Amino acid sequence: MNDMNTTENSAMLTIYDNPPRSAWGALMERCTRREEEITRQVEEILEEVRTGGDRALRDITERIEGRRPEAFEIPAETVEAAAGELSDALKQALDTARANIEAFHRAQLPAEVRVETMPGVTCLQRAVAIDRVGLYIPGGRAPLFSTVLMLALPARVAGCREVILCTPARADGSVAPEIRYAAQLCGVTRLFAVGGAQAIAAMAYGTESIPRVEKIFGPGNRYVTKAKQLVGARDVAIDLPAGPSEVLVLADDSASPEFAAADLLSQAEHGGDSQAVLVCASTEFARATQRAVAEQLTRRRRAAIIREALQQSRIIVLTDREERIAFSNAYAPEHLILTMESPWEAAAGITSAGSVFIGRWSTESAGDYASGTNHTLPTGGWARSCNGVNVDSYLRKITFQELTREGLRRLAPTIEAMAMAEGLDAHAAAVRIRLESADVPNDTLNPQNPKRS
Repeated sequence: MNDMNTTENSAMLTIYDNPPRSAWGALMERCTRREEEITRQVEEILEEVRTGGDRALRDITERIEGRRPEAFEIPAETVEAAAGELSDALKQALDTARANIEAFHRAQLPAEVRVETMPGVTCLQRAVAIDRVGLYIPGGRAPLFSTVLMLALPARVAGCREVILCTPARADGSVAPEIRYAAQLCGVTRLFAVGGAQAIAAMAYGTESIPRVEKIFGPGNRYVTKAKQLVGARDVAIDLPAGPSEVLVLADDSASPEFAAADLLSQAEHGGDSQAVLVCASTEFARATQRAVAEQLTRRRRAAIIREALQQSRIIVLTDREERIAFSNAYAPEHLILTMESPWEAAAGITSAGSVFIGRWSTESAGDYASGTNHTLPTGGWARSCNGVNVDSYLRKITFQELTREGLRRLAPTIEAMAMAEGLDAHAAAVRIRLESADVPNDTLNPQNPKRS
């Protein structure tokens, strides 16, 4: 990045003034510290849990957390008791968020597809829920109970029979009441106090206490993300590649530097490896945002974490509007905030983003909690090819077909010609034998398919 003009301030947000496209790749790099060491440690944890089950989970918990739990599952009565531990205001907030999230996701349920592709040939597609899913909910210093809503509600809307939830325990081995209450509110079947890569391993392989699931959902730190990537490549389905959180604010001079700074800080407080990027139209706006970041940072509780995240965050000035949009698409942010004139026109040019927030009043915090969209989104550039979690994530699409004898007769020449061209004469024979048989009774109406002809 030596060929770029840069300036910094005490908040550690560097400004890059109209960098050439040849430098964009370096500006899009995410945090990759200690990647090889993290992979090695996670591989060891996965194998330990795969072969050792609950005993291995206890050993790992003792090593990492300094406690040795007797049991991992949270009893139903403890989950139910959470309602009495929360304020009425928070419970009302969760009820409002639940209603909005459920409404948006219920609208996503797909209708059955039924097409008679030619007379006597009927094809169907039906959506069937995954039977047992596993949810990972980050805990640590900030238990993300909002993620329970984002993952468990779509699972229930889709019709998953069993919803397993794993989350890190607090120092005393308990689970935060906010997570317990949200789990009960959203119909989680079983709740387990276990976190980290070992929780992913438990859900991927199954232990004496924790059942094996068919798909794992949820964000986490780099150890959790690496564990999901490894088990997803060989053992169990996962929702999407998700690593440290990120936001890109796309602004012009009509935007508010104070609003832009607030959005950058709100994303940076997720963790020291998060990334916040501003792409704006002028150095004046960039410097005004720098100053706003420095001023607002003095009032934030997680200032130390934010400062660490700002070390890999940046401000990029691109005078040309189309260049700003092009940079955003190349970066493919998890969250994209469009705060500029004619934002919906700009949105029409967006091809790669996890979730897009339109206009100055659409803070990313709304999507994180309560507007209705899902906040479990692809990071690290994966938004170029992946979407965030939605109802489809919990469904499998199964196709069905039914042919009448007349339908098979009409389609036979096409099937036989293609089968013989591929050298698969048994495929062709499976058609011919049916049509030459005199023993097959005439088609009768199938009550399961009343449209059959």
